[in-house]
Amino acid sequence: KKSPVEDALSYLDQVKLQFGNQPHVYNDFLDIMKEFKSQCIDTPGVISRVSQLFKGHPDLIMGFNTFLPPGYKIEVQTNDLVNVTTPGQIHHITPHGITVPNKVPVEFNHAISYVNKIKNRFQGQPNIYKSFLEILHKYQKEQRNAKEAGGSYTPALTEQEVYAEVAQLFKNQEDLLSEFGQFLPDANSSPFMPDWGERCCNNVKYVKNNVFFEQPSMRACSSTPPKQNQDFKKLKLMNIKDSSVAESGKHGGGTESLFFDKVRKALRSAEAYDNFLRCLIIFNEEIISRAELVQLVVPFLGKFPELFTWFKNFLGYKEMSHLERYPKERATEGIAMEIDYASCKRLGSSYRALPKSYQLPKCTGRTSLCNEVLNDTWVSFPSWSEDSTFVSSKKTQYEEHMYRCEDERFELDVVLETNLATIRVLEAVQKKLSRMSAEEQVKFRLDNTLGGCSEIIHRKAIQRIYGDKALDIIDGLKKNPAVSVPIVLKRLKLKEEEWREAQRGFNKIWREQNEKYYLKSLDHQGINFKQNDTKVLRSKTLLNDIESIFDERQEQASEDSSTSPSGPHLTQTYEDRQILEDAAALIVHHVKRQSSINKEDKYKIKQIIYHFIPDMLFSQRGVLSDAEEDDDEEDMDLDEGRLRSCEDAYNLFYVNNNWYIFLRLHHTLCSRLLRLYAQAERQIEEDLREREWEREVLGLKRDKNDNTAVQLRLKEPNVEDYYSVFLEMVRNLLDGNMEASQYEDSLREMFTIHAYIAFTMDKLIQNIVRQLQHIVSEEICVQVTELYLSESSHSATGGSLLTQSSRAPAEVSYQRKAEQLMSDENCFKLMFMKNRGNVQLTVELLDTEENSDGPMEIECWSDYVVRYLSADFTSPDLREHLSQKPVFLPRNLRRIRKCQHSHESQEKEVKDSGRKENADSMKMECMFKLNSYKMVYVFKSEDYMYRRTALLRAHQSHERVSTRLHQRFHAWTQRWVKEHVTRDMAAQTSRWLMGEGREGLVPCSTTCDPQILHFQRINKYRVQYGSSHKSP
Repeated sequence: KKSPVEDALSYLDQVKLQFGNQPHVYNDFLDIMKEFKSQCIDTPGVISRVSQLFKGHPDLIMGFNTFLPPGYKIEVQTNDLVNVTTPGQIHHITPHGITVPNKVPVEFNHAISYVNKIKNRFQGQPNIYKSFLEILHKYQKEQRNAKEAGGSYTPALTEQEVYAEVAQLFKNQEDLLSEFGQFLPDANSSPFMPDWGERCCNNVKYVKNNVFFEQPSMRACSSTPPKQNQDFKKLKLMNIKDSSVAESGKHGGGTESLFFDKVRKALRSAEAYDNFLRCLIIFNEEIISRAELVQLVVPFLGKFPELFTWFKNFLGYKEMSHLERYPKERATEGIAMEIDYASCKRLGSSYRALPKSYQLPKCTGRTSLCNEVLNDTWVSFPSWSEDSTFVSSKKTQYEEHMYRCEDERFELDVVLETNLATIRVLEAVQKKLSRMSAEEQVKFRLDNTLGGCSEIIHRKAIQRIYGDKALDIIDGLKKNPAVSVPIVLKRLKLKEEEWREAQRGFNKIWREQNEKYYLKSLDHQGINFKQNDTKVLRSKTLLNDIESIFDERQEQASEDSSTSPSGPHLTQTYEDRQILEDAAALIVHHVKRQSSINKEDKYKIKQIIYHFIPDMLFSQRGVLSDAEEDDDEEDMDLDEGRLRSCEDAYNLFYVNNNWYIFLRLHHTLCSRLLRLYAQAERQIEEDLREREWEREVLGLKRDKNDNTAVQLRLKEPNVEDYYSVFLEMVRNLLDGNMEASQYEDSLREMFTIHAYIAFTMDKLIQNIVRQLQHIVSEEICVQVTELYLSESSHSATGGSLLTQSSRAPAEVSYQRKAEQLMSDENCFKLMFMKNRGNVQLTVELLDTEENSDGPMEIECWSDYVVRYLSADFTSPDLREHLSQKPVFLPRNLRRIRKCQHSHESQEKEVKDSGRKENADSMKMECMFKLNSYKMVYVFKSEDYMYRRTALLRAHQSHERVSTRLHQRFHAWTQRWVKEHVTRDMAAQTSRWLMGEGREGLVPCSTTCDPQILHFQRINKYRVQYGSSHKSP
């Protein structure tokens, strides 16, 4: 059988020969086929365009049927009308185009995908695929002959027989068989009763030890259980014996009713008819095989050849005689499949030795050398996934496409090499003939090898060109080589040129396809990474990770009857702090372009990204605008410079869920950016080594920008710019200026198989920005940040590891406050530890669930709060106790009474002067939150305290303090003047103050007036201008 490539080349030869004077028609046909290859047009479109192109050439239009999928057929009635038969429809192609009847369209790609599925399923058994194609070709030929002969020809191969042969071929492949039934609409109809017909058509037939069995193929699709289905069929069969023709017609078609009616009339006995039905019942229950059923019904139908033939044809019994006509060598295939290779002798993990009792198939054409060197003992034994621990990766769709292109290229290469080998052989024969005389040429004969070493290769080459006439051509080459060799040789050379030209066109298509899918075929991890990474980056997944670790520790502690272990649940490392700048730039770039975030929140996010996070990670702060820098100094003034210079330091931060998720995502972003940066550095080193090798070994000198296409940005950038180009592509992807597919392809070109980790970079940054928006807008997140800033002033948020023990009380207080603040959600303890240049982040989920206080403690607490808030409340017992034994010293009482007397006199003076303020405004009020025990001050209530002698002491010490400060400042200025000012500079400054020696000045006179200000001597200069100018 010819391969598809051979048919294509033969058809191209016919087209080129037909339109030798019209090359544009041949070129148009090639363009149509290229468009169909690239899926720009579908199968009906190809048929329509080819029919219009080859108008007036019915042989070419009919020859195009060879390349159509099953179910398609072109028939030419006239030069202007072409009928196209598709599955379920008939189209008419007129000069105006193709007309489609008003019917539901059929899915054409189904048949193509089904054939590809069969080819892929039986890759290791190509004979099954070839047999399937032969069955279809035979059936198509029978249908064509029947249509051409009208009603006078009966096809020898019906749809039921096709289905039976395919069922025999696809044994144990129930899915392929059930899908094949969809392409044969009449295969399920039968001349038998409905139940039994359905039973016979929906079973897979296979041979085992020359005995027929049947295996249900549609049982998995049936809605009724197998046993119930069998009982149902059995019941219907039992009822048929008493039903009339009309009643049986209710259950099936007229053909089934006619068959059983004829059997009933032929047997003439109700008992014989019942026995016949019992035979069908036991066959239907899978008690007997098909061959045994035929033997059982011989006594009933053997006397009626017509009915018996009808019964065997429907039953498919003719398959046995068909199989028996196969050569005996084919019978050994089943035996070979039954060998238990697991118990055979092993050679490695892939080969098994055939048992000595196995009879080898016959092989003709072997020599003694073949018997010595060829292997007849060891066979390849595959290790399936359930038998081996090795996990093999499934081929991707891009790999399949690459393999398919390689198969097509290989088939074409075989055709060309076979043709070239025949040309060489015939050229040698022609050269030999040229040295012979006329008489010797007449007597010269060729053997089966045609002058070469193989008779198969040259025979195939000639058959590929001459087709059905190949046997006559070969016979002519043998009997009269002097005449036939030059003619055949000329023909072979012409085909060689045409096929080489076609190969150049195919190579262009194959090269484009390979360049398109090559990098994708290598990227195995990128296919599933995007889907899996989306789940990994979800907030719920990140919380479940640490909560599951927390629960495991709690369970382990409960089993060991010990206290719950403390320590970090997660540990992450920031290996390179320089990468923080790139991560911050990408995040801020996306934040600036979010219209849903207001300006104030954007400013807060910038503070977190550029200042807060770098301070936490002991890194350099980012650069804000001038206005933002001024505001930031007032809002977030953290003294982290000392921690940056310290080798061993740490930062302590208690956060809620949003902060935890943000920091996890931020670490993921930094780690992925670092991986791509490291990969870019490795590629730069490889490129440098390659250039060095080219310069030393090959003597070539290649600069970075020696390629004009690179300079014009028509090709990918240089290796040195890969990382910067990647960051720019991420920005374009976030802005919507770049398609995701283009982004992924560009990454693969730069970073090859390592690019997959950046496929979801936009989703990662979007999730980070979403968490940042929660951090700056939600109240609990803002309170977490404010608590950290307030506690940092008390040295409770970190410092040097050497002095950590001194900060333990403050850190415990900070933790208690954080737990109270985040009582309604998770509380995480984050530790940023700096050690030897790296920063390590540890995350610990705190157990904030505590038992509530008892009712007695709550009552005492409420009583205490009431007494604390009431200034005039004093219990009688306390008053009696204070009267008997006061707790104040007498001198303190005298001072208090004296102060009260002075205060009363001041209030009287204020009252007399009418400047008394409202007494209520001078009282400070405070309240307690009972749920958190936190004391807060009432708004617009105030109080103040001062020392009575503070003003007097200030007046007394004013001169002394001012003099001391002035002396310090004067001493500092004198030191600076001594170091930086010369005598000439001092004299020039004095002259300038007095307005002396300066040309171009307005005429004026300057006087110096010494004065005393704040106990210090100063010089006051006054300038007097002339009459035309005013004095300042």
